[in-house]
Amino acid sequence: MRSRYSAFAVADEAYLLRTWHPSTRPARVELDPAVRWTRLEVLGSTGGGALHAEGTVEFRAHLTDAGRADVLHERSRFTRVDGQWVYLDAL
Repeated sequence: MRSRYSAFAVADEAYLLRTWHPSTRPARVELDPAVRWTRLEVLGSTGGGALHAEGTVEFRAHLTDAGRADVLHERSRFTRVDGQWVYLDAL
């Protein structure tokens, strides 16, 4: 989760696509250059341990959009593909 937030913050679209589950991955990611990600709060998680195949992360990602403060609050679902954690979808 933190690495994907960092990828949003530095506009690393290739990393976002690589860490997105094949069944839900878009063909491309177009990040808005007016959006600046400023802070991540991880509120909780389930699963995601060494013996788990799935997990969730609830978070608040703080941002500014064209200078206006906003917050994205989401509960994301992650799963393993070939041993690597990937983003599946938002619950």
